[in-house]
Amino acid sequence: MLVAGFPAGSFAANCYLVAPAAGEECVIIDPGEGAEAGIDEIIREHRLKPVAVLLTHGHIDHVWSVAPVCGAKDVPAYIHPDDRELLSDPAKGFPLAAKQQLLGGLTFSEPDDVKELSDGAVMRLAGLEFTVDHAPGHTPGSVTFRTPKTEQLPDVIFTGDLLFQGSIGRTDLPGGSYEEILKSLSRVCLSLPDEAAVLPGHGDQTTIGRERAANPFLSPLSSGGTGGSSPLKGTDLAPSDGPHKGF
Repeated sequence: MLVAGFPAGSFAANCYLVAPAAGEECVIIDPGEGAEAGIDEIIREHRLKPVAVLLTHGHIDHVWSVAPVCGAKDVPAYIHPDDRELLSDPAKGFPLAAKQQLLGGLTFSEPDDVKELSDGAVMRLAGLEFTVDHAPGHTPGSVTFRTPKTEQLPDVIFTGDLLFQGSIGRTDLPGGSYEEILKSLSRVCLSLPDEAAVLPGHGDQTTIGRERAANPFLSPLSSGGTGGSSPLKGTDLAPSDGPHKGF
């Protein structure tokens, strides 16, 4: 399997292109701010043909370029119905002050072809199999995309803003819930084997085993606890709390 990615725009949200191999069809995951040029570069380098855009959730740093990318490539976008309204009205994902600062004067729209995701769905796209797991907490419609283990590769999970290396997604924005994200982490992530590769929405890739052992929000869950001590501090990627600028 070929996975190529880059941090898109000022929010440094990871955009991934996933294909069976070079010269094959591919899917695009989370085309964020200004992602078009990076996507086109990877497509040219690996001779790929996009067939779909998959969205882990509806926050603007992950969906900024979805309409232009889908329009240019003539492909559908897949998103959970609980986050679909954010495609055309991303301001609903932010408090008032942030709306005015980040989105003042900007308009967004859905792609022409939007398909809704459901929990447990198994999608076969670009010659690959992706299992969808609904993982609310960061947003109501957050999902992960998981590819199964093969002889050459472990399970791979694209976690969006559910799980990062050393942290988890923030829960202080509209629709967020600390209790829900802990449930999602336990059900979706901790059920995977240690060798499963985690490709997050921000920052570097990691493994389930590393996060199970060292992530301060996962390690208590692994031992039957209730997670980290605070629902905000240290759990998000806000500019003031970490090296990334995500939502």
